[in-house]
Amino acid sequence: MSSTDNTYQTCLNDLSTISDDGTSTSPTTDVLLQCISASFEATQTSTDNSIDTFFLLYAASLVFFMQTGFAMISAGCVRLNNVQNTLLKNLLDACGASLGFYTVGYAFAFGGTFDENTSTTFIGTSNFFLMGVESDSFWLFQFAFCATSATIVAGTLAERCQMTAYLAYSIMLAAFVYPVVVHSIWSQAGFLSALNAFPLWGSGMVDFAGSCVVHITGGMTALIATLILGPRTGRFYDMRGKVLEKPKEFPGHSLALQCLGVSSRQIVYVYIMGTINASHLYKLRFLSLSTMRLDIYLMVRVVWL
Repeated sequence: MSSTDNTYQTCLNDLSTISDDGTSTSPTTDVLLQCISASFEATQTSTDNSIDTFFLLYAASLVFFMQTGFAMISAGCVRLNNVQNTLLKNLLDACGASLGFYTVGYAFAFGGTFDENTSTTFIGTSNFFLMGVESDSFWLFQFAFCATSATIVAGTLAERCQMTAYLAYSIMLAAFVYPVVVHSIWSQAGFLSALNAFPLWGSGMVDFAGSCVVHITGGMTALIATLILGPRTGRFYDMRGKVLEKPKEFPGHSLALQCLGVSSRQIVYVYIMGTINASHLYKLRFLSLSTMRLDIYLMVRVVWL
């Protein structure tokens, strides 16, 4: 028996009534059709929700796989004696980002209820510790982006930052800095959001795949950290702080790891940007190339410093 026959029989049994004398009265055709239609709609809604959940989990896995690419690039660009330290920092990114984004980060980014009359706010004010969050898969998807933004800085701070300070940075970025940017652009209550009831200049800002929210946030943080920390010890100055006549070369110990990291990240870009921008294919090539150029710039920056 097909699912259609089962639905028909279920609705018929549910809507049939039995009178006092034991006779059964069948429902009218309109009532029966309404029941069947509602049953099909419920099934379709359940299927759609399952597909959406699978898509978010799949996309989150792809985005989180970029952690591997960052780790390989950073490990390949540093000297051999600092590989373990660099890899541990990449692991701390995920740990610190998960703590910050789980406790308050997600609430600051997407917390609250929204409708057509929602006013513009600086940050969200609810859903702390994921209380009241309806979709855990959506949180996981957003967390993967948050961790990616945090790990962009790992290569910039290679061989020049203590572990405790780096963990504190990861938590701070995931708990406040990144969520503020996300709320401004991706939340319905953000002042730059295209989803705002009154978008900026009538259109707001549209960021399909996080080229600004994720990569610019991480890139600017990396730039500020570089300016604060300066180059690696012995690179341009000697141990007494005097300028070297010729900068000392600190070549990365493994070109293979560098290429592996870049290649793995390119794979992620092709898949994740293709899925996110499926309805905007004419922007796919443009966004992918822009993001790849940013990564190449950051990689060169690490090698040069």
